[in-house]
Amino acid sequence: MSLSSIKDFQERIIQASKQKEVLRITGSGSKDWYGNHLKGEPLSTKAYSGILNYQPDELVITVKAGTPLQEVEAALAEKGQQFAFEPPHFGSATIGGMVASGLAGPGRVSVGGLRDFVLGAKIMDGQGQAMDFGGTVMKNVAGYDVARLMPSSMGTLGLLLEVSIKVLPRTAASATVKAQMDQSAAIHLMNLLASQPWPLNASAWVDGVLYLRLSGAKAAVQSAISSFAKNHHMQSIDEAEASHFWLSLREQTHPWFQTQSDQALWRIALPSTTDALKSSGDTLIEWHGGQRWVKGFESPAEIKELKSLAQSLGGHASVFRSKNKTEAMLSSLKDHPLTAPLATVEERLRKTFDPQGVFATGRLI
Repeated sequence: MSLSSIKDFQERIIQASKQKEVLRITGSGSKDWYGNHLKGEPLSTKAYSGILNYQPDELVITVKAGTPLQEVEAALAEKGQQFAFEPPHFGSATIGGMVASGLAGPGRVSVGGLRDFVLGAKIMDGQGQAMDFGGTVMKNVAGYDVARLMPSSMGTLGLLLEVSIKVLPRTAASATVKAQMDQSAAIHLMNLLASQPWPLNASAWVDGVLYLRLSGAKAAVQSAISSFAKNHHMQSIDEAEASHFWLSLREQTHPWFQTQSDQALWRIALPSTTDALKSSGDTLIEWHGGQRWVKGFESPAEIKELKSLAQSLGGHASVFRSKNKTEAMLSSLKDHPLTAPLATVEERLRKTFDPQGVFATGRLI
């Protein structure tokens, strides 16, 4: 059944509530593999599509949840603007899926995550009530920031109908430099340069090579290129090669992700200055060291080892993709003493928005 209006969604949710039915919110299905195993009847937002309002001068766009991400980014590009946090598409992503997953690409380290760009949202709770939170311009955002609870909620709090997102202008200049070095040296240099006033927009270390993306004013970018070449022996790479490289990281089409793709792919969040991990397996590093990718670790003992290692270093590990995914491979607020109290708050929020458990799919543990 195609649901293309707020009334359609309201009727379907009320019906599910009465029948004690669980609904799984979905857009294009591009991230069905993400999070816990799928459960519940699909509630598709794909027919609820379109750009409602775009104010380039105010740097904000308001969009329906089922709108293709590619369509929105094309509209932004026409005005020289962008989602600076670089959300991955993983195929044919929708705006709703982009928000629900909360994922971001290489640029996140310099501009912040998707949550930082959400200004307001229209949400429907588990009782079919449509509610507006936040605003549509920066100066009007006030009150309890419910709209920013939606990113990374995986559709477990409520149905996102519409969202207003801050956009940024494209930078005047961009360049990528690279140099061969070991993992420890790369982590040190990424953090050293990030602490200095360089236009450093993104970083990655893969297969023994450190890549740095510079974005900003032309003079600042050129100054950085010259300094990094002189002091750190870094070389500029072709613009087309650079664009392909950063896109392959965002979409995980880089050969590092494709090799041994049958193994579990883990994402580890750590303090950026944490040294090279003392664990088996190859590593890919992003976000100045704050995000690290490793493969393998599928047995109960290996899972426990990796999670314990991440926790001992002040971070956490969670499986990103796996053909043999188990709940033990996912991270939870309950895993760490510092975040365990937040699990109670999260549960109260879910009960408030969805007292009948209409959206209790378990995608987010």
